[in-house]
Amino acid sequence: MILPCAMADPSFFDRMISQLRTTCKYYTGYPKDLGPSQVIHFTSEREFIRLLHEGYPVAVAFTIKGNYTKHLDKVLEEAAAEFYPHVKFMRVECPKYPGFCITRQRKDYPFIEIYHNPIQAANQGRMADPNVIKYNVAVLPFNYDLSVYGFREYFKHHGIQASSPK
Repeated sequence: MILPCAMADPSFFDRMISQLRTTCKYYTGYPKDLGPSQVIHFTSEREFIRLLHEGYPVAVAFTIKGNYTKHLDKVLEEAAAEFYPHVKFMRVECPKYPGFCITRQRKDYPFIEIYHNPIQAANQGRMADPNVIKYNVAVLPFNYDLSVYGFREYFKHHGIQASSPK
């Protein structure tokens, strides 16, 4: 006698789904257990500079409230968990920090930029405060698919070390 699917052993089904969730790299049907959030929330430019000095690339999402931002938050959480600690992910809420966002001179929100390779500027120029040091930082716009796969391909294309060497 063949049993209908509804009468199948639920523990087998639960074990199968659990195995699928933990082993399938691209499974997105259910929330993944990502652990504690690895997305850093922007608090100040000083904190941002400190983060750059750690030497890792920083993917910065400039956001405003909206439905698309909810999707972006989920992608950022998943990507931050995937690439931690080799790439840092930061979210800037532009209504809270308009000065930092306006300097990017973009009007289409949300958008993502990747910052990496901070190098002390050769020409420090005239400065009012001798304690201020100028740096040159490579800034690349993120224009790939908004997914973990998109980030992986972007990092590969731009030669950014996003994971441990195998």
